[in-house]
Amino acid sequence: MKNTFLTLMIAAGTVFPVAVAAQYREPEKKDKQEVFYPQVSFDSLQAKKMLARGSATIKGVAFTKQKNGWGIKPLLGDRILANQIRVVLLPVTPYFNAWYQLRKEKENTRKRRYVYLSNDAYRYRLEAITNSSGEFTFPEMKPGTYFLQGFLPYTENKYYHEYTGTASDGYNRTNYYDLKQYSVNHEDRIEAFVEVKENGEIVKVKLH
Repeated sequence: MKNTFLTLMIAAGTVFPVAVAAQYREPEKKDKQEVFYPQVSFDSLQAKKMLARGSATIKGVAFTKQKNGWGIKPLLGDRILANQIRVVLLPVTPYFNAWYQLRKEKENTRKRRYVYLSNDAYRYRLEAITNSSGEFTFPEMKPGTYFLQGFLPYTENKYYHEYTGTASDGYNRTNYYDLKQYSVNHEDRIEAFVEVKENGEIVKVKLH
């Protein structure tokens, strides 16, 4: 008698799988993402006024440092200069302060928890591109407090010993290894606040 639920066929001592439609399929888990926005109204007129033309200049250098085994950037570590990255300048308004405080309280990228500016608020910004030395300039700035942000990608080279074989002369046994290299890609978020106190001055800042 033929069994219609048999999932294996046996012929000449060989087992062949036969496809049978499953009655139940487990759904994939969806990554839960939480997004927060400041619960403060954005004053576009204030932001526009802060970004109007002045006569001060902000000059800076953007860089990062490779973290050590404890996840800390050593003070005396070599600089990794920001080559051709975009630096964003935002006016520090009450809305921005609310966003910055909310980010400190809520942001957790590992848990996919993010804090964003509204589209209207992010529209009021200036941008600069660094040179190969990490230098950037924002000319014609008015007195005020501003926030600078950039994202700096870099590659970290690491090494390990790969076992390649063993040799023995009957008395001694020697293991042989080759030194291998691999790369790990990183992207650091670099930020700084800068204050322009008066027209005509040149303010220097380190963005790291």
